Amino acid sequence: MYTHTVEYYETDRMGITHHSNYVRWMEAARTRFLAAIGWDYRQFEARGIISPVVAVNCRYKHPTTFGDQVDIRLQVKQLDRIRLTLSYQMTCQGQIVCLGESEHCFTKDQQLLRLDRDLTDFAAALRQYQA
Repeated sequence: MYTHTVEYYETDRMGITHHSNYVRWMEAARTRFLAAIGWDYRQFEARGIISPVVAVNCRYKHPTTFGDQVDIRLQVKQLDRIRLTLSYQMTCQGQIVCLGESEHCFTKDQQLLRLDRDLTDFAAALRQYQA
């Protein structure tokens, strides 16, 4: 789990967290999750591998404001040969504020990698966190 404190600059004129920040928090949770399971982004980049976001989706349930503590739980929703889909549940004081998903692929030298063939250790680590 990753916890984020809403900063003043992340709010809009109405005092509510701007919707774009939730996607940024998903990325922060994702990078910390991958590092925690032994697959830091630096490790990928050192091997020439990048992980583009293919799709992102957020469903906003309740607003957050400056100073709120947002807990972000991440889960591996789907893992197939070329795609990783992660789900995010964001809560504040036990209330769901946002549900999100991000979909990723992995490439090297602009070629799509297969997780089951090219990144087998990574795929095995991810399966332990699959819903």
